[in-house]
Amino acid sequence: MDVDLRQLRAFLAVADELHFGRAAERLRIAQPALSQQIRRTERDLGVDLFVRTSRSVALTAAGRVLQGRARSLLDQAGRDLDEVVRVGRGEAGRLDVGFVVSALPLGPIERVQAFRQRYPLVRVELTEGYSSTLLARIVRGELDLAVLRDPDPDPAVRFLPFRTERFVAAVPHGHRLAGRTAIRGSELVDDPFVFFPAVAGAVATARNLAPVVADGRRPEIVQEATTWATVLHLVGAGLGVTIAPESATLAAPDTVVLLPLQDDPHRSELVWAVRADDDREILRNFIVATET
Repeated sequence: MDVDLRQLRAFLAVADELHFGRAAERLRIAQPALSQQIRRTERDLGVDLFVRTSRSVALTAAGRVLQGRARSLLDQAGRDLDEVVRVGRGEAGRLDVGFVVSALPLGPIERVQAFRQRYPLVRVELTEGYSSTLLARIVRGELDLAVLRDPDPDPAVRFLPFRTERFVAAVPHGHRLAGRTAIRGSELVDDPFVFFPAVAGAVATARNLAPVVADGRRPEIVQEATTWATVLHLVGAGLGVTIAPESATLAAPDTVVLLPLQDDPHRSELVWAVRADDDREILRNFIVATET
């Protein structure tokens, strides 16, 4: 059987009107063309749908069954095609979005929520992680986009600016510089450092340590941790000092003293990362919605 949607619409018009002339007017086609469509539908199905006389048109038993089914089929087809159009326009579907925890104070989740409100038919799934692992998942196609901090460059990924922020020094109470209102990063070059492991990324490591590097000397990292919260608690316990993006220190414990850096041009950059070849409308809609 090869009955298309146009044939079903023609059948329904006749079934509702029980009059070929009125049905043809409703469909805005000529009556002979409508009669041909109905005969073709009956031929395709192998059953009679109408009992025709010179004075009346009536549905057969098969016609009555098809009347209910055809309306349901057309309604479902309309919903399915509408979904196709919405997906094509980026108004429906699914987005898998990653984020680094240290970015949360700067509002990426609020931007995701703004997108959800504008496009309620898009399902957004959130995943937290480190910049390096989120970047790898974008390249593999496991994430659609992510907000990353100071990621390493990758030719398969394009980066869109999100936020830029200063670095601050974090030292324990009792540190020789804890009473100052501001310091130069180079004053910490001889202090033991608490920091992320190298797998966090070369760019992130270089940018965080850049304020401290002096005359080619780099600080010694004596303790590693995988979250800024852990790093700052270890600093507060006296294991060392660190340099951190300002937003990453908002939840620093009371055992930590935060010091602005004098005349420091270095900045931490947060970016949206998407695959370079991904030009779907749903991503464009997300970027536009989160920029406003």
